Amino acid sequence: MGEPARQVETSEDSEELKRLEEALNAEQAKSKEYLDRLKYLQADFENYRKRAAKEFQEVTERSNEKLIVNLLNVIDDLERAIETGKTTKKVKALLEGVEMVHKKLYAVLEREGLTGLEAVGKPFDPNLHEVLAKVPAKDCEDGIVIEEASKGFIFKGKVIR
Repeated sequence: MGEPARQVETSEDSEELKRLEEALNAEQAKSKEYLDRLKYLQADFENYRKRAAKEFQEVTERSNEKLIVNLLNVIDDLERAIETGKTTKKVKALLEGVEMVHKKLYAVLEREGLTGLEAVGKPFDPNLHEVLAKVPAKDCEDGIVIEEASKGFIFKGKVIR
């Protein structure tokens, strides 16, 4: 048996090998740089996401606080009406005071985006109304709402009751 054949390395081969190693090293450096950039971008995005969530929470809390402050004024008026009701015999004046508080409460809720849903006398709309009972009535046409069990409301374009 003879010796395995050895290939003689020429200077061209070694230059080619050196060039390929340099190209490989350059590509590995690029790859590492891209990976580092990606890690920084991921960290930046995660920080942004956390910051945005915190800001959203703060805005929600501030808007809730504004609503609560407005409702506290209504509570003050209701408490005054209750105190007046305990000492006065003027039922009409007391009723007018409670009606004023009722209007004030509706005004606060309307500023927040709540609107009442008018149903009585209007055609039934399954997107807005819920049927409790269908009653035959001689004085109105079929499909008209004749009575509300409870008033409906829309909050910022969405039926909530």
